[in-house]
Amino acid sequence: MRNVTLILDDGSRFSGKSFGYEKPVAGEVVFNTAMTGYPESLTDPSYAGQLMTLTYPLVGNYGVPPFTIEPNGLATFMESEKIHAEAIIVSDYSSEYSHWNAVESLGDWLKREKVPGITGIDTRELTKILREHGVMMGCIVFDDEIVEEIDNGQLTIDNYAAVNYVDRVSCKEIISYLPDGTSRSFPLTMPVAQLNCQLSTVNCQLKKVVLVDCGVKTNIIRCLLKRGVEVIRVPWDYDFNGLEFDGLFISNGPGDPDTCDAAVQNIRKAMANEKLPIFGICMGNQLLSKAGGAKIYKLKYGHRSHNQPVRMVGTERCFITSQNHGYAVDNNTLGADWEPLFINMNDGSNEGIKHKKNPWFSAQFHPEAASGPTDTEFLFDEFVNLLK
Repeated sequence: MRNVTLILDDGSRFSGKSFGYEKPVAGEVVFNTAMTGYPESLTDPSYAGQLMTLTYPLVGNYGVPPFTIEPNGLATFMESEKIHAEAIIVSDYSSEYSHWNAVESLGDWLKREKVPGITGIDTRELTKILREHGVMMGCIVFDDEIVEEIDNGQLTIDNYAAVNYVDRVSCKEIISYLPDGTSRSFPLTMPVAQLNCQLSTVNCQLKKVVLVDCGVKTNIIRCLLKRGVEVIRVPWDYDFNGLEFDGLFISNGPGDPDTCDAAVQNIRKAMANEKLPIFGICMGNQLLSKAGGAKIYKLKYGHRSHNQPVRMVGTERCFITSQNHGYAVDNNTLGADWEPLFINMNDGSNEGIKHKKNPWFSAQFHPEAASGPTDTEFLFDEFVNLLK
């Protein structure tokens, strides 16, 4: 294993060993406290632009499942078609693995995907720094000359919030998914009237849900499909308002929601139809809130884990949720027609909103899990029931 150095924006340095692809990378350094789920997390588009630190000490001991594609084009065991995290940082990497579905080691997968992985890092100390001072930019370097460039201030790193990562990970065409496991693709240049005609030729009885793809996880699409609806996946900035559909879904995604004004404007136009059901998850919660006039702020170190407790407002019902976000809705800026739906029991931050009269709601956490608990998957049932 080659020597490698992690350098944080505040000057902190951690020495370790490489077990993935060997190339220098930079990004926002974040931490995830989940014990399992690294294949799902690494392929979650919401991690684009980030160096993912896992606090669980031993990583890699159950290997990596095969990358297979279902007939509709969705990955079977991953949350997208590739790794989106810039790198993974662990304390103790296990090259030996054992699992009935594993076909290769984590290190071999990282090398094949050209993603760095570093081990031997004191992840507890690293996490303490991020917890006390907040997430910050950092870089992983292999070359002493690059270290000298950093020392001399010659190496610049893009600010995470300044990059529109959603545009990088969103789909580049319109895709229709059907519950029978098939899918069809359409070019963005297809006239809306022709597209509506094409979409209506399969099964007129199916309810249609437009999914605004800000970096959607495959299990979100799967959760909608298994409830018997057609999912029409469109790019984040596509004006879908001319399409014929029954409900609107706004997906998760990476980066700062303030870079997604085009999506906010399209959502706001859709809200002119007060009877249209709308459901958002993660960034979808933030974009729906912005469309309703609320403000978003950056959390100090975010929520990235499988065990975040949230309470449904107005009840004593508490749920353990899977989360991955660094921004939150400011409850104090919600309009008079909006109210919080869920509250985080650790820090009191917003975990969802709902409209007081119209069928619009969202969750900051991930009810589809993948990985993590599925306690709140009933939210998909509530959304689909609104379509009927």
